[in-house]
Amino acid sequence: MRLNTYLNFPGTCKEAFERYHAILGGEITAMMAGDSMPDEFKNDPTWQGRVMHACLTVGGMDLMGSDVPDEHFQTPQGYSVSIHIDDEGEADRIFTALADGGNVTMPLEPTFWAKKFGQVTDKFGINWMVDCG
Repeated sequence: MRLNTYLNFPGTCKEAFERYHAILGGEITAMMAGDSMPDEFKNDPTWQGRVMHACLTVGGMDLMGSDVPDEHFQTPQGYSVSIHIDDEGEADRIFTALADGGNVTMPLEPTFWAKKFGQVTDKFGINWMVDCG
């Protein structure tokens, strides 16, 4: 059994996954455009320029996502994508990159349980926790 995080976006999935790839590395193993859907969906303007499925594989784990029709999109809440990393410099770099254009909800700083821990909501509205050591 595997558990994966699957994120929904309001038309920004491609931009988000390209940014996550630039920040986290790994490999984008899927980026299926909406126009690759079966014919009954291709002509639906809801899917024009949107992504029906994306996958970024980093460290043997998959971060997946897609755009959703506007009427089904809900602002993300009640969860965070958690990144665990041992290198403090790399934790700083990742946190700073995720925070660019977003909102820091807890600065990346030493805690009693980690060398550094912080929380940020990125510019796409996705909540992240960065946990170092």
